[in-house]
Amino acid sequence: MTQRFRLADAPFEIAPLRERLQRTEAGAYASFEGWVRDHNEGRAAAGLRYETYRALAEAEGAKIVEQALAAFRIADAACVHRVGELAVGDLAVWVGVSAAHRDAAFDACRWIIDEVKARVPIWKHERYVEGDAQWLHPPA
Repeated sequence: MTQRFRLADAPFEIAPLRERLQRTEAGAYASFEGWVRDHNEGRAAAGLRYETYRALAEAEGAKIVEQALAAFRIADAACVHRVGELAVGDLAVWVGVSAAHRDAAFDACRWIIDEVKARVPIWKHERYVEGDAQWLHPPA
C-alpha cells in the first residue's frame, strides 16, 4: 500500500481498504470507524463540515501512520478522513491495521486515531438543528 493516509472529498468504501491490508503474516485486523452523530454536548446536530489545510494534513497523517508502523508490531495500516459537508450517519474517518496478533492491531489502531485527532489540521464546523453552528476543537 503506497498511500497509507488520505483525505476523501466524497464517501468511500471500506472493503477495498481492508483488502489492501491483508498480509499472509497477519492473523489479526482491527479497525475504527467514526460517524457523524446526531448530538453534541446535549444539542441536536444536523451535520458538519470538515475543513483542512490539505498539504499539511496529508503530510502529518502519513507521518502518523509511518510512526505506527515503526512503533508497533504491525504488518500494515491505513487511515482515511473525510473533508467537506457530512450528514448525520456519514462515515467521517476510518483506520485499519493488520498485524500478526490482535493486541498489536488494537493498540496501533487506537494510537493512530488518537494521534490523527490530536495532530492533523482538520477542523470541524458543526451545524445544529436550531440553525446555528460552531467550530469544535479537540481538547488540549
